[in-house]
Amino acid sequence: MVRILRGLAHKYFSDDEAVILFLLLIFGTLIVIFFGHMLAPVIAAVIIAFILQGLVTKLTSLGIPEFVSIFGVFLVFLGTLIGFLFGLLPLLWTQVTSLAGETPRIFREMQTYFELLPQQYPNLISIEQINNLYQQVTGEAARMTQWLVSFSIASIPDLMALLIYMVLLPILVFFFLKDRDLLLGSISRLLPHQRPMMVRIWNEVNLQCANYVRGKAVEILIVGGATYVSFKLLGMPYAALLSLLVGISVVIPYIGAAVVTIPVAMIGLFAFGWGSQFIWVMVVYGIIQALDGNVLVPILFSEVNNLHPVAIIVAVLFFGGIWGLWGVFFAIPLATMLKAIFSAWPVQRITQPLIKPDGE
Repeated sequence: MVRILRGLAHKYFSDDEAVILFLLLIFGTLIVIFFGHMLAPVIAAVIIAFILQGLVTKLTSLGIPEFVSIFGVFLVFLGTLIGFLFGLLPLLWTQVTSLAGETPRIFREMQTYFELLPQQYPNLISIEQINNLYQQVTGEAARMTQWLVSFSIASIPDLMALLIYMVLLPILVFFFLKDRDLLLGSISRLLPHQRPMMVRIWNEVNLQCANYVRGKAVEILIVGGATYVSFKLLGMPYAALLSLLVGISVVIPYIGAAVVTIPVAMIGLFAFGWGSQFIWVMVVYGIIQALDGNVLVPILFSEVNNLHPVAIIVAVLFFGGIWGLWGVFFAIPLATMLKAIFSAWPVQRITQPLIKPDGE
Protein backbone atom coordinates (compact mmCIF):
# COMPACT_ATOMS: atom_id res chain seq x y z
CA MET A 1 0.00 0.00 0.00
CA VAL A 2 2.82 2.40 0.87
CA ARG A 3 4.49 1.63 -2.46
CA ILE A 4 1.23 2.32 -4.31
CA LEU A 5 0.73 5.65 -2.55
CA ARG A 6 4.35 6.58 -3.20
CA GLY A 7 3.88 5.78 -6.87
CA LEU A 8 0.69 7.87 -7.13
CA ALA A 9 2.41 10.77 -5.39
CA HIS A 10 5.33 10.50 -7.81
CA LYS A 11 2.96 10.34 -10.77
CA TYR A 12 0.71 13.29 -9.91
CA PHE A 13 2.71 15.45 -7.46
CA SER A 14 6.29 15.22 -8.67
CA ASP A 15 6.04 18.77 -10.02
CA ASP A 16 6.36 21.61 -7.48
CA GLU A 17 3.67 23.57 -9.27
CA ALA A 18 1.24 20.69 -8.89
CA VAL A 19 1.76 20.62 -5.11
CA ILE A 20 1.30 24.41 -4.81
CA LEU A 21 -1.80 24.35 -7.01
CA PHE A 22 -3.28 21.47 -5.00
CA LEU A 23 -2.77 23.39 -1.75
CA LEU A 24 -4.29 26.53 -3.28
CA LEU A 25 -7.37 24.59 -4.39
CA ILE A 26 -7.84 23.13 -0.90
CA PHE A 27 -7.31 26.53 0.73
CA GLY A 28 -9.77 28.24 -1.62
CA THR A 29 -12.39 25.52 -1.11
CA LEU A 30 -12.14 25.82 2.68
CA ILE A 31 -12.51 29.60 2.50
CA VAL A 32 -15.67 29.30 0.39
CA ILE A 33 -17.15 26.61 2.68
CA PHE A 34 -16.50 28.37 5.98
CA PHE A 35 -16.55 32.05 4.94
CA GLY A 36 -18.71 31.94 1.80
CA HIS A 37 -21.72 33.58 3.48
CA MET A 38 -19.57 36.38 4.87
CA LEU A 39 -17.80 36.97 1.54
CA ALA A 40 -20.94 36.62 -0.60
CA PRO A 41 -20.79 40.22 -1.99
CA VAL A 42 -17.11 39.78 -2.93
CA ILE A 43 -17.72 36.43 -4.65
CA ALA A 44 -20.76 37.80 -6.49
CA ALA A 45 -18.79 40.90 -7.56
CA VAL A 46 -15.93 38.75 -8.87
CA ILE A 47 -18.36 36.69 -10.97
CA ILE A 48 -20.15 39.77 -12.33
CA ALA A 49 -16.85 41.52 -13.12
CA PHE A 50 -15.70 38.33 -14.84
CA ILE A 51 -18.81 38.42 -17.03
CA LEU A 52 -18.51 42.15 -17.80
CA GLN A 53 -14.78 41.94 -18.61
CA GLY A 54 -15.59 40.29 -21.93
CA LEU A 55 -17.62 43.33 -23.00
CA VAL A 56 -14.85 45.67 -21.84
CA THR A 57 -12.29 43.70 -23.87
CA LYS A 58 -14.57 43.82 -26.91
CA LEU A 59 -14.96 47.61 -26.68
CA THR A 60 -11.25 48.22 -26.21
CA SER A 61 -10.51 46.05 -29.27
CA LEU A 62 -12.70 48.46 -31.26
CA GLY A 63 -10.40 51.36 -30.33
CA ILE A 64 -12.37 52.77 -27.39
CA PRO A 65 -10.14 53.84 -24.46
CA GLU A 66 -10.08 51.32 -21.65
CA PHE A 67 -11.35 53.65 -18.93
CA VAL A 68 -14.23 54.80 -21.14
CA SER A 69 -15.09 51.16 -21.86
CA ILE A 70 -15.00 50.25 -18.18
CA PHE A 71 -17.09 53.24 -17.18
CA GLY A 72 -19.64 52.62 -19.94
CA VAL A 73 -20.00 48.92 -19.12
CA PHE A 74 -20.31 49.76 -15.42
CA LEU A 75 -23.09 52.27 -16.14
CA VAL A 76 -24.96 49.59 -18.11
CA PHE A 77 -24.59 47.17 -15.20
CA LEU A 78 -25.67 49.82 -12.69
CA GLY A 79 -28.73 50.70 -14.76
CA THR A 80 -29.64 47.01 -15.05
CA LEU A 81 -29.27 46.54 -11.29
CA ILE A 82 -31.42 49.59 -10.52
CA GLY A 83 -34.05 48.43 -13.03
CA PHE A 84 -34.15 45.01 -11.39
CA LEU A 85 -34.41 46.40 -7.86
CA PHE A 86 -37.06 49.03 -8.54
CA GLY A 87 -38.82 47.59 -11.58
CA LEU A 88 -38.72 43.80 -11.82
CA LEU A 89 -38.34 42.90 -8.13
CA PRO A 90 -41.54 44.70 -6.96
CA LEU A 91 -43.44 43.13 -9.88
CA LEU A 92 -42.16 39.69 -8.92
CA TRP A 93 -43.08 40.21 -5.29
CA THR A 94 -46.57 41.35 -6.26
CA GLN A 95 -47.08 38.26 -8.39
CA VAL A 96 -45.73 35.96 -5.66
CA THR A 97 -48.13 37.39 -3.05
CA SER A 98 -51.00 37.26 -5.57
CA LEU A 99 -50.21 33.63 -6.30
CA ALA A 100 -50.19 32.90 -2.56
CA GLY A 101 -53.64 34.48 -2.31
CA GLU A 102 -54.88 32.32 -5.19
CA THR A 103 -53.52 29.16 -3.61
CA PRO A 104 -56.77 28.17 -1.78
CA ARG A 105 -58.77 28.38 -5.02
CA ILE A 106 -56.13 26.39 -6.89
CA PHE A 107 -56.19 23.66 -4.28
CA ARG A 108 -59.96 23.50 -4.29
CA GLU A 109 -59.87 22.89 -8.04
CA MET A 110 -57.04 20.42 -7.55
CA GLN A 111 -59.18 18.52 -5.05
CA THR A 112 -61.92 18.29 -7.67
CA TYR A 113 -59.49 16.71 -10.12
CA PHE A 114 -58.11 14.38 -7.44
CA GLU A 115 -61.55 13.14 -6.43
CA LEU A 116 -62.17 11.93 -9.98
CA LEU A 117 -59.05 9.77 -10.06
CA PRO A 118 -60.34 6.93 -7.77
CA GLN A 119 -63.42 6.66 -9.98
CA GLN A 120 -61.37 6.44 -13.16
CA TYR A 121 -58.56 4.24 -11.76
CA PRO A 122 -60.05 2.32 -8.81
CA ASN A 123 -57.38 -0.38 -8.91
CA LEU A 124 -54.49 2.10 -8.69
CA ILE A 125 -55.70 4.94 -6.46
CA SER A 126 -57.99 4.89 -3.44
CA ILE A 127 -59.92 7.76 -1.89
CA GLU A 128 -57.83 7.42 1.31
CA GLN A 129 -54.62 8.01 -0.66
CA ILE A 130 -56.14 11.07 -2.31
CA ASN A 131 -57.23 12.49 1.04
CA ASN A 132 -53.79 11.95 2.56
CA LEU A 133 -52.09 13.55 -0.43
CA TYR A 134 -54.46 16.51 -0.35
CA GLN A 135 -53.88 17.06 3.37
CA GLN A 136 -50.10 17.02 2.90
CA VAL A 137 -50.24 19.46 -0.03
CA THR A 138 -52.61 21.86 1.72
CA GLY A 139 -50.48 21.72 4.87
CA GLU A 140 -47.36 22.70 2.91
CA ALA A 141 -49.30 25.47 1.15
CA ALA A 142 -50.56 26.81 4.48
CA ARG A 143 -47.05 26.94 5.89
CA MET A 144 -45.79 28.70 2.76
CA THR A 145 -48.59 31.26 2.93
CA GLN A 146 -47.88 31.88 6.60
CA TRP A 147 -44.21 32.40 5.76
CA LEU A 148 -45.11 34.95 3.10
CA VAL A 149 -47.33 36.85 5.55
CA SER A 150 -44.62 37.00 8.22
CA PHE A 151 -41.78 37.58 5.77
CA SER A 152 -41.86 41.38 5.92
CA ILE A 153 -41.42 41.42 9.72
CA ALA A 154 -39.25 38.39 10.39
CA SER A 155 -36.73 39.14 7.66
CA ILE A 156 -35.97 42.78 8.42
CA PRO A 157 -32.33 41.97 9.38
CA ASP A 158 -31.90 40.01 6.14
CA LEU A 159 -33.39 42.89 4.16
CA MET A 160 -30.97 45.32 5.81
CA ALA A 161 -28.06 43.01 4.92
CA LEU A 162 -29.40 42.81 1.37
CA LEU A 163 -29.49 46.60 1.11
CA ILE A 164 -25.90 46.79 2.33
CA TYR A 165 -24.91 44.16 -0.25
CA MET A 166 -26.64 46.14 -3.00
CA VAL A 167 -24.49 49.15 -2.07
CA LEU A 168 -21.26 47.18 -1.80
CA LEU A 169 -21.80 45.13 -4.95
CA PRO A 170 -21.55 47.99 -7.52
CA ILE A 171 -18.52 49.45 -5.73
CA LEU A 172 -16.71 46.12 -5.76
CA VAL A 173 -17.60 45.45 -9.40
CA PHE A 174 -16.26 48.85 -10.45
CA PHE A 175 -12.91 48.36 -8.70
CA PHE A 176 -12.57 44.78 -9.94
CA LEU A 177 -13.00 46.09 -13.49
CA LYS A 178 -10.86 49.20 -13.04
CA ASP A 179 -7.96 47.58 -11.13
CA ARG A 180 -8.11 44.12 -12.70
CA ASP A 181 -4.46 44.11 -13.81
CA LEU A 182 -3.28 45.48 -10.46
CA LEU A 183 -5.18 42.84 -8.47
CA LEU A 184 -4.06 39.98 -10.71
CA GLY A 185 -0.47 41.25 -10.49
CA SER A 186 -0.65 41.26 -6.69
CA ILE A 187 -1.88 37.68 -6.68
CA SER A 188 0.73 36.54 -9.20
CA ARG A 189 3.55 37.88 -6.99
CA LEU A 190 2.52 35.32 -4.37
CA LEU A 191 3.00 32.47 -6.86
CA PRO A 192 6.24 30.96 -8.21
CA HIS A 193 7.96 32.97 -10.93
CA GLN A 194 8.16 29.94 -13.23
CA ARG A 195 4.61 28.62 -13.49
CA PRO A 196 3.94 27.28 -17.01
CA MET A 197 1.34 24.77 -15.77
CA MET A 198 -0.61 27.43 -13.85
CA VAL A 199 -0.53 29.73 -16.86
CA ARG A 200 -1.81 26.93 -19.09
CA ILE A 201 -4.59 26.08 -16.62
CA TRP A 202 -5.51 29.76 -16.21
CA ASN A 203 -5.78 30.25 -19.97
CA GLU A 204 -7.93 27.12 -20.35
CA VAL A 205 -10.18 28.00 -17.40
CA ASN A 206 -10.47 31.61 -18.55
CA LEU A 207 -11.48 30.52 -22.05
CA GLN A 208 -13.94 27.82 -21.02
CA CYS A 209 -15.52 29.48 -17.98
CA ALA A 210 -15.65 32.94 -19.55
CA ASN A 211 -17.43 31.66 -22.64
CA TYR A 212 -19.76 29.53 -20.55
CA VAL A 213 -20.69 32.14 -17.92
CA ARG A 214 -21.16 34.96 -20.44
CA GLY A 215 -23.08 32.66 -22.75
CA LYS A 216 -25.38 31.61 -19.93
CA ALA A 217 -26.03 35.25 -19.01
CA VAL A 218 -27.09 35.96 -22.61
CA GLU A 219 -29.14 32.74 -22.73
CA ILE A 220 -31.02 33.68 -19.55
CA LEU A 221 -31.91 37.10 -20.96
CA ILE A 222 -33.04 35.73 -24.33
CA VAL A 223 -35.04 32.77 -23.00
CA GLY A 224 -36.57 34.73 -20.14
CA GLY A 225 -37.44 37.68 -22.38
CA ALA A 226 -38.97 35.47 -25.10
CA THR A 227 -41.00 33.60 -22.48
CA TYR A 228 -42.29 36.81 -20.92
CA VAL A 229 -43.37 38.30 -24.26
CA SER A 230 -45.03 35.04 -25.33
CA PHE A 231 -46.88 34.53 -22.05
CA LYS A 232 -48.04 38.15 -22.03
CA LEU A 233 -49.43 37.85 -25.57
CA LEU A 234 -51.22 34.62 -24.61
CA GLY A 235 -52.71 36.17 -21.47
CA MET A 236 -50.83 33.83 -19.12
CA PRO A 237 -51.06 35.00 -15.49
CA TYR A 238 -47.89 35.55 -13.47
CA ALA A 239 -45.91 35.99 -16.71
CA ALA A 240 -42.99 37.80 -15.04
CA LEU A 241 -42.60 35.20 -12.31
CA LEU A 242 -42.80 32.26 -14.70
CA SER A 243 -40.46 33.84 -17.24
CA LEU A 244 -37.88 34.42 -14.48
CA LEU A 245 -38.14 30.75 -13.49
CA VAL A 246 -37.81 29.64 -17.12
CA GLY A 247 -34.79 31.91 -17.63
CA ILE A 248 -33.02 30.70 -14.51
CA SER A 249 -33.79 27.07 -15.37
CA VAL A 250 -31.32 27.16 -18.28
CA VAL A 251 -28.50 27.35 -15.73
CA ILE A 252 -29.14 23.67 -14.94
CA PRO A 253 -29.42 21.75 -18.23
CA TYR A 254 -31.94 18.91 -18.44
CA ILE A 255 -32.98 19.18 -14.78
CA GLY A 256 -34.02 22.85 -14.86
CA ALA A 257 -36.29 22.52 -17.88
CA ALA A 258 -38.01 19.44 -16.43
CA VAL A 259 -38.60 21.07 -13.04
CA VAL A 260 -39.87 24.44 -14.31
CA THR A 261 -42.36 22.76 -16.65
CA ILE A 262 -44.45 21.72 -13.63
CA PRO A 263 -45.39 25.25 -12.39
CA VAL A 264 -45.90 26.45 -15.97
CA ALA A 265 -48.30 23.58 -16.71
CA MET A 266 -50.12 23.89 -13.36
CA ILE A 267 -50.72 27.64 -13.59
CA GLY A 268 -51.75 27.33 -17.24
CA LEU A 269 -54.14 24.49 -16.39
CA PHE A 270 -55.83 26.33 -13.53
CA ALA A 271 -55.97 29.57 -15.53
CA PHE A 272 -57.40 28.19 -18.79
CA GLY A 273 -58.53 24.62 -18.05
CA TRP A 274 -58.27 21.82 -20.61
CA GLY A 275 -58.85 24.12 -23.55
CA SER A 276 -57.15 25.46 -26.64
CA GLN A 277 -55.60 28.35 -24.68
CA PHE A 278 -53.76 25.92 -22.41
CA ILE A 279 -52.60 23.91 -25.42
CA TRP A 280 -51.26 27.06 -27.10
CA VAL A 281 -49.35 28.00 -23.91
CA MET A 282 -47.70 24.59 -23.70
CA VAL A 283 -46.94 24.51 -27.44
CA VAL A 284 -45.27 27.94 -27.32
CA TYR A 285 -43.37 26.95 -24.18
CA GLY A 286 -42.20 23.75 -25.90
CA ILE A 287 -41.08 25.72 -28.98
CA ILE A 288 -39.03 28.07 -26.78
CA GLN A 289 -37.36 25.11 -25.05
CA ALA A 290 -36.67 23.42 -28.40
CA LEU A 291 -35.17 26.56 -29.95
CA ASP A 292 -33.06 27.09 -26.85
CA GLY A 293 -31.62 23.57 -26.88
CA ASN A 294 -31.17 23.14 -30.65
CA VAL A 295 -30.40 26.66 -31.90
CA LEU A 296 -29.39 29.06 -29.13
CA VAL A 297 -27.12 26.74 -27.12
CA PRO A 298 -25.01 25.60 -30.14
CA ILE A 299 -24.53 29.24 -31.19
CA LEU A 300 -23.57 30.55 -27.74
CA PHE A 301 -21.41 27.63 -26.63
CA SER A 302 -19.68 26.59 -29.83
CA GLU A 303 -16.25 27.23 -28.24
CA VAL A 304 -17.01 25.46 -24.97
CA ASN A 305 -16.12 21.83 -24.36
CA ASN A 306 -19.49 20.31 -23.50
CA LEU A 307 -19.69 18.12 -20.43
CA HIS A 308 -21.33 14.72 -20.54
CA PRO A 309 -24.93 14.72 -19.17
CA VAL A 310 -23.86 12.31 -16.41
CA ALA A 311 -21.06 14.73 -15.40
CA ILE A 312 -23.57 17.61 -15.31
CA ILE A 313 -25.99 15.70 -13.05
CA VAL A 314 -23.18 14.58 -10.73
CA ALA A 315 -21.82 18.16 -10.54
CA VAL A 316 -25.26 19.56 -9.70
CA LEU A 317 -25.80 16.97 -6.95
CA PHE A 318 -22.29 17.32 -5.50
CA PHE A 319 -21.89 21.10 -5.47
CA GLY A 320 -25.56 21.59 -4.56
CA GLY A 321 -25.02 19.35 -1.54
CA ILE A 322 -21.98 21.38 -0.48
CA TRP A 323 -23.10 24.96 -1.16
CA GLY A 324 -26.87 24.68 -1.54
CA LEU A 325 -28.57 26.87 -4.14
CA TRP A 326 -25.36 28.70 -5.08
CA GLY A 327 -23.68 25.36 -5.67
CA VAL A 328 -26.49 24.35 -8.04
CA PHE A 329 -26.16 27.60 -10.02
CA PHE A 330 -22.38 27.39 -10.37
CA ALA A 331 -22.07 23.60 -10.60
CA ILE A 332 -21.31 23.55 -14.33
CA PRO A 333 -18.70 26.37 -14.31
CA LEU A 334 -17.00 24.62 -11.38
CA ALA A 335 -17.12 21.29 -13.22
CA THR A 336 -15.71 22.99 -16.32
CA MET A 337 -12.90 24.45 -14.22
CA LEU A 338 -12.10 21.04 -12.72
CA LYS A 339 -12.07 19.50 -16.19
CA ALA A 340 -9.58 22.14 -17.37
CA ILE A 341 -7.39 21.52 -14.30
CA PHE A 342 -7.39 17.76 -14.83
CA SER A 343 -6.58 18.20 -18.52
CA ALA A 344 -3.55 20.41 -17.80
CA TRP A 345 -2.35 18.58 -14.67
CA PRO A 346 1.22 17.27 -15.13
CA VAL A 347 1.45 13.49 -15.00
CA GLN A 348 4.84 11.85 -14.53
CA ARG A 349 5.24 8.68 -16.56
CA ILE A 350 6.01 5.63 -14.43
CA THR A 351 8.54 3.34 -16.07
CA GLN A 352 8.56 0.67 -13.35
CA PRO A 353 5.58 -1.23 -11.93
CA LEU A 354 4.26 -0.12 -8.57
CA ILE A 355 4.16 -3.71 -7.34
CA LYS A 356 6.95 -6.07 -8.31
CA PRO A 357 5.95 -9.54 -9.51
CA ASP A 358 6.55 -12.47 -7.22
CA GLY A 359 10.00 -13.97 -7.35
CA GLU A 360 11.81 -10.74 -8.18
